Amino acid sequence: MSPFRASPGFTEKWEHFGFDVTDGVATVTLNRPEKLNALTFDVYADLRDLLAELPHRGDARVLVLRGEGRGFCSGGDVEEIIGELQRMEPAQLLEFTRMTGAVVKALRECPLPVIAAINGIAAGAGSVIALASDFRLMARSASFAFLFTKVGLAGADMGSAYLLPRLVGLGRATELLILGDKVDADRADRIGLATQVVDDEDLAATATALARRLADGPALAYSTTKVLLTRELDMDLGSAIELEAITQALLMKSADHAEFYAAWSAGRRPVWTGR
Repeated sequence: MSPFRASPGFTEKWEHFGFDVTDGVATVTLNRPEKLNALTFDVYADLRDLLAELPHRGDARVLVLRGEGRGFCSGGDVEEIIGELQRMEPAQLLEFTRMTGAVVKALRECPLPVIAAINGIAAGAGSVIALASDFRLMARSASFAFLFTKVGLAGADMGSAYLLPRLVGLGRATELLILGDKVDADRADRIGLATQVVDDEDLAATATALARRLADGPALAYSTTKVLLTRELDMDLGSAIELEAITQALLMKSADHAEFYAAWSAGRRPVWTGR
């Protein structure tokens, strides 16, 4: 746990999704299966706040996002969000859109690797939450749909127009965000949107195995790599090389790097502590 804490404690119970930390693996389970885990105002706010707390807890090294039931996340709840938005003033609408964007920003800036285990549909805001994750494991029956234009809104939402071209290229991102058509798992795999596609019955085990590998490995090296990937997206080459040089010099004094050398010298496997 971080020693640099303010007086409020960590949140003990999250009301609007399932949350668990076991052996270094944090899991968020979106648990409105009757609505394909559609998001509400409260789910957005809790995700934003959890992601702010998570790096400081000290008990998690990786985060898994999953959906209960037949879908990962179908986006914003039409009744509970879109209907309410019709009655809001512009200032309130801006507060809402900034909150949704804060979830994506927190996902990218969280130093923990994030795995999205995508079963069924990841649509609208659900597709962007998966997009903002570091690893997107897809069941073979799963699909993406960036649906925003289909409801009369810009396809550029929650950072999608920033993140998606960097993942699949500008041409494909233009197609996916403007047309909003469904992208099945096979195509997601071909264009680089999916990290891995597995049979439906293997999704949970595959996500667990990857989470275990990340939690048991050199966690400091993993988290630092994620941070640099995020920070260097908009840097020039010289600045990126200098940042990497400073970072690498610091990590050369880490406990994990020393442990690698001790293990190599002794002919054994390293025992990583993430320090």
